[in-house]
Amino acid sequence: MSEYESLARAVDAAIDGKAAEAVALSDAMAADPEISESEFRSSKAHVDFIGRCGFAVEYPYHGMPTAYKGTMNAGPGGRVAIMAEYDALPGIGHACGHNVHGAMSLLAGAGLAPVMKELKGELRLVGTPAEETNGAKITMAADGLFDDVDLALMIHSSNRDCRVRYRSLAMDGIEFRFAGRASHAAASPWEGRNALNGAQLFFHAIDMLRQHVKPDVRMHGIYVDGGKACNIVPETATVRFYFRSPRRAYLDGIVQKAYNAARGAALATETEVAWSNFELSFDEVMPNEAAESMMEGVYRELGVAFGPGTGPEGSSDVGNVSMRCPTIQPTLPIVDQPFALHTRDFSAATVGPLAHGAIVTGARLIARAALKAFLEPGLRTAMKADFIREKNAVE
Repeated sequence: MSEYESLARAVDAAIDGKAAEAVALSDAMAADPEISESEFRSSKAHVDFIGRCGFAVEYPYHGMPTAYKGTMNAGPGGRVAIMAEYDALPGIGHACGHNVHGAMSLLAGAGLAPVMKELKGELRLVGTPAEETNGAKITMAADGLFDDVDLALMIHSSNRDCRVRYRSLAMDGIEFRFAGRASHAAASPWEGRNALNGAQLFFHAIDMLRQHVKPDVRMHGIYVDGGKACNIVPETATVRFYFRSPRRAYLDGIVQKAYNAARGAALATETEVAWSNFELSFDEVMPNEAAESMMEGVYRELGVAFGPGTGPEGSSDVGNVSMRCPTIQPTLPIVDQPFALHTRDFSAATVGPLAHGAIVTGARLIARAALKAFLEPGLRTAMKADFIREKNAVE
C-alpha cells in the first residue's frame, strides 16, 4: 500500500468519526441563516468545530468580525488553504448551499488533522464571510494572505451538474446617482429637472449597449430610488448595476462604456450623475491545469462522475484568490432535481439526505486533493508554474 493510500484511509476514518457533527452543523445553519457580514452565530459554530479538531484559531481574523483562520503547522512542507463559506441570502436562506459546502470544508480539515504530523507542512482553514456581497476573499487576497499558499481550494454546492473545471465571471457592482431639481409636477414641471428621467434613459442606453458587447457579457440592474411623491419632479434617482465578463480586462472596457452612457443620459436630461462601487469587485477564476487535472483524478478515484466545463457560471470571490495562488473550486451536486441556485427549492434541499451525503463525499474529495499537494513536491511545482503562466497571460 502506498503512503497516499494509507493516509487516505486514515483520513476517511477521521471524516467518518466527525461526519454526524458536520451534518448537524450544516442543518443548524440552514435553520438559522445569517446574511453576509452578519454571520456571527455561524462563524462561531465553525470556529468551535475546528477548535475541537485541534486547530489554532484566530477569530475574528484580519479585522473582519465574522472571518477566522484555523492553522495546523507541522513543520516545513507544503501549504494548503481550505476555504469555507457560510453566509445566506436575504429572504430565502441558504439557497446557494453555503451551509453544506462550508461543512464540507470543515469536515475535510477534521479528516486531515490527525495525519498532519506525518504529512508535514501547514494546513489552513480560512473562514471567508460575505461571498454574496463584499466577498471577504477579495480583501484577503488583495492583502496577500494567500500569496504563500501552494493550493487554495473549496467545493461549491451545485444542482445536478458536476464540474471540476469551474469558471466564473469577473464582476463590478456600480451605483449611479442622478441628481436634478425638484418642482411641482403639475403646477410648474418646467422648473424641474427630472433625475428619474436620467436614470430611465441610462437603462435604455445599457439595453442598446448589449448589441455591441460579446455574448458572454452580463449587465443587469435595479432602481434603488426613483423619487418620493408623484406630485414632485424627482430630484434624485439611484440605480445599481452588476457588470460581468469572463475577463477582467474586457470588463474594464465595458464599464467605461457604461460611464459614457451615464454621462450621456445626464446630459440629455439636464441632470448630473455620479457613480461608485457599492461592492468590492470580483475577478474571474483563473485556470490551473495541474491542479484541475489532479482534482479530476481524485473525483475518478472516488467514483464521482463529472462533466466538462461549460463556461463561466456566475461570479465568485474565489476568482480573486486565483489571481494570487493556484486555486480550484469544483462543484458537487447536493440535489437530483434541476433546481437552480438562489431559489427556495434549492434552499430546502440543503437539509436533505443528498446534501448530507455530499458533505461527506465533498470532504473526502477536498482532503485527498490536499493530501496530494502535501505529498507531491512535483505537483506543487507544476501548479505554481501553471499559475505563473496564466497570470502572465492575464496581465
